[in-house]
This record gives sequence, C-alpha cells and structure tokens, in this order.
Amino acid sequence: MNIQDLNIPTLQQDFAHVDSIIQAHTNAAIAKVNTEALQTYWEIGEYISQQIKSAAWGDSVVSELADYLKRQNPKRRGYGKRNLYNMVRFYETYSAKQFTQVVKQLNINEFVQSQTAQIAPMENVQSGIAQIGEEFVQLPTAQICKPSVPAILYLTSFTNHMEILHRCKSTEESVFYMLYAAHNHLNVVELRRSIANQTYESIMSKEKMMSPALLEQYPNAEYMLKDHVLLDFINIKQPTKEAQLQTSLLDNMKQFILELGKDDFLFIDKEYSINVGNKKKRIDLLFYHRTLQCLVAVELKVVDYEAEFSSKMDMYLEALDRDYKRPNENPSLGIILCPSADRAEVEYSINRSMSPTMVAEYRRVLVPREVATKSLSEFCEFLKTQYRN
Repeated sequence: MNIQDLNIPTLQQDFAHVDSIIQAHTNAAIAKVNTEALQTYWEIGEYISQQIKSAAWGDSVVSELADYLKRQNPKRRGYGKRNLYNMVRFYETYSAKQFTQVVKQLNINEFVQSQTAQIAPMENVQSGIAQIGEEFVQLPTAQICKPSVPAILYLTSFTNHMEILHRCKSTEESVFYMLYAAHNHLNVVELRRSIANQTYESIMSKEKMMSPALLEQYPNAEYMLKDHVLLDFINIKQPTKEAQLQTSLLDNMKQFILELGKDDFLFIDKEYSINVGNKKKRIDLLFYHRTLQCLVAVELKVVDYEAEFSSKMDMYLEALDRDYKRPNENPSLGIILCPSADRAEVEYSINRSMSPTMVAEYRRVLVPREVATKSLSEFCEFLKTQYRN
C-alpha cells in the first residue's frame, strides 16, 4: 500500500497520536527542570526583595551580587543584574495579595495540592500529572513544590512569566495567559504573539458568531475557537482574490495554525475535493481538530460576510459527514473566515442551521477590543474538563 491509497484524515490522526506520545514525555522532562528553576528564581527574588525592603541592600549591592555570581561560575547564565531584578518582580508580583486572591477564588492551588498530596515519595515516582495548576504540567512529586510558591506558576517557564509580567495589564489577564501558554505549549515567541494579538479578548469575548448547532454539539467550542484572527504575517496588504489569500496562508501555515490554536489544529490539505451528487466541490482548507476530534472545513472570503456563505458551508459539512468522517469522529465543523461580518445578518442566517458553523473575522492590523466579558473561572473549569477526559 502506498500513501496515495490511504485516507488523509485517518493518516493525520494516526500521526497525531505518535506526536502526542513524544510530546507527553518531552513535557515531563522539561517540567522537572522548569520546577527547580522556578523555585530557584522565587527564593532568590524573595531574599533580594527582603534585603532591599529592610534597607540592607541598594542597587549597587545587587550589581555586586551579579558580579560575584559571575566570578563564582563564569559559565552560569541568567543571573545578571537585570535578571536578578526580574526575579524580585516575579516574587513580589505573585506573592502579592491581589494575585493570591484571584488564584484562591479559582481554587487552583487547592486543586493542585489535592492531586499532589497522593503522589508517592520522589524515589518511587517519576512524575505526577498536575491539573490547572497541575493539569497541564508533569511535576515530579508533591514534595518538590514549596508551599510558598503558588502552584499555578509551575505551568510555564520563567521566560514566559517575564513576558506575561511585562505585557499583561491585569491579574486576570496574567492568569489566563499562564493557563493558555501551558494548554498550547507556547514558547516565548508564540506567547508574545498571542498577547500582542489579543487572544485573551478573543477567547473570552461573550458573543461569538457561532450557530446553535455548534454550541450544542461542542459546548466548550467558545473557549477553543477565536472569532477574530490577526493575519499580519501575510505578504499582501488587502487580498482581492480568495486564491491570493489562500496562497499567503499556505506560505505561512505555521503562523496561521498558531493563530487558530497551536496544539489543536492539524492541517490536512488545500482545495480538498469532495463529491456532492455528481459534482466535485473543493474546500479551501481542511484541518483536523485534535480536542474536538472532528474535521474542520475553512472557507476563505475576501468580501464581507453574506448569508449564502453559510448555505455553501452546510453543503460541505454534510458531504464530509456522509462520505469522509470516520465512525469514531464527531460531526464536522465549519469556519467561514472573512474580513468583516454584520452580527445581525450572521445570526439570522445561521440561527436555524443544523450544522456546527461559525464566522470569524480577520484583520491585518490590530484593532483594540473590549475587555473580556466571560468569567476566568469558567475558562478554568473548561480546562479542568479537558484534562480530566
């Protein structure tokens, strides 16, 4: 059997399973190192903070400390004056009452402690799985987490924490990006982009242009799918043809998938051919969503939303479900990506649709958005559900 004889969606799902095995063990190893590093930075930040507050140390002493550490081990990196102050900020921000109160309200630390309390001593256990505080991260044992360090901090790296500290405007936004970075395994460059393109506002926006059928079939889809997509990476100012837009997205597929949702979307094919009666139809872009376990058809438009776009998507999704969906997969989902959409027109055209469909708008330039309206606790509950399943 050669690759031409295989079902592409089936093959992609099999490949995704192998990738998930590699990712799980890689994450476990990284998390062990990350846990020790965060504890080190927390303790250093705490000590320097106390010395400064007691007036025992000033700026010059911190500089001398950085020089001393460098002399002690010239090969050791990450302990320069700037980073030492980053550690102080790390400790002072996340030990502050404002932060600890938000975390307490979300029951994150309590949940982590309940999970790690049952883990055996370190010599008997290689790793334990954490939920929200621990649900995304492999932690060695309960003993390794010092009580003074909020457990949510173990979700992501110190570098990511610095990005969050420097760029986020509220405690709620900071907590969101800790969870989001962990859920999607974002590195610092990917996290920086996610913050810059207002992922917090997009994910947490209250009214998304989703059909009732989509929300019924996938109740948590509103936390997985963005209603605004930033395409600042495409190399054309204003696409006038769908082929132009498609080519630009294909040339930048890695960035496009990061924008959609890094760990969830797997690209299958462009111009994916399906049979509708005696006619051949083509779906602009076809993906597989790992969490929802369904095919995702993406239709690209260079004009504002029109009602007939939804009718066309209904036809595509019906064809996918009849002839291409595997028995163990969920109903196919459709995303209509267009420059702009009138929400009233979208509501009228998809409200009675039986298909899981949504409309998302794209921009090449960031447009300020309103502050998120959904509860952060709802997002946490969604993530807990995902990692329990």
